[in-house]
Amino acid sequence: MGHREDFLIPGLTRLSESPSAKTLESSMKKIALLLSALLLQGCVQTIAIRTMGGIMDYGLEAFNEEGDLKLAEGALGSNLKLIEALIKGDPENDKLLLMASQGFNAYALAFAEDDSVERARAFYLRGRDYGMKVFARNPRIREALDKDVPTFQAALHSLSKDDVPAVFWTAFGWGSYVNMTRSDVGAVADLPKVLAMMEFVRQADPTFYHGGPYLILGTIEGSMPQVLGGRPEKAREYFERALEVNRGKFLLTYVYFAKTYAVQMQDQELFESLLKIVDEASPDILPEARLSNAIAKKKAKLLREHVNDLF
Repeated sequence: MGHREDFLIPGLTRLSESPSAKTLESSMKKIALLLSALLLQGCVQTIAIRTMGGIMDYGLEAFNEEGDLKLAEGALGSNLKLIEALIKGDPENDKLLLMASQGFNAYALAFAEDDSVERARAFYLRGRDYGMKVFARNPRIREALDKDVPTFQAALHSLSKDDVPAVFWTAFGWGSYVNMTRSDVGAVADLPKVLAMMEFVRQADPTFYHGGPYLILGTIEGSMPQVLGGRPEKAREYFERALEVNRGKFLLTYVYFAKTYAVQMQDQELFESLLKIVDEASPDILPEARLSNAIAKKKAKLLREHVNDLF
């Protein structure tokens, strides 16, 4: 047989041409140092992002205490983009995802839905989708999302009180989107799952977000005509329970009580009395929700301007 060439792997030298053990050891050390530096850089970035997330907690608290709507609108818009930038660097960060969910839902409610239905829908979907990334991390929930309502309800039983924020803010965005998209049969078909999620929150922590589950359940039930399955008296019960929980200090409760139940029942006297409470309440009645109460006053004024169209 003729002379056989050494078998070569592309990119490697023949054994006879391989580097010395000392050179190889030196190269390996350099690679190890490079990998360590990259890992350290990643760790430092994660630590920085999570530190910023902690700072953003205070920002969210300060935002909710702001009573000036113009200042709040500008601050929330810029902070939401900052939160999204942080999420790009740490996409599995539950705290940041829930901040984004709450923030986009708040922006839609406060600064979009009274001016542009399309913008509000888009922001509510973003609020829903950020919350969904946390909510659907549970494998049973993820598998049940596309299944029937009983299967979905059964999956909700795998959750605990710790899951309440993710369930609430996901359902808030989802339900608000559906409420503004009644002409879309596909969207309306999701409503039973939203109701199941809010029912879970109501049972797990009825006081969450100033009686939020009662407020949302009341709004959904009060918005649906009886011929389509709406239960106005159940809606009234939910609103009254929300007012018990927040002691009548979370003024959006009165606004949505008037906008849904009172209008649905064509009870103008109740409508006027609910909005009067909002008008006369002090902006500082609930300092930690000063912004929400300022929004309630704005919405009450807009509702009153359209009273002739509503009754």
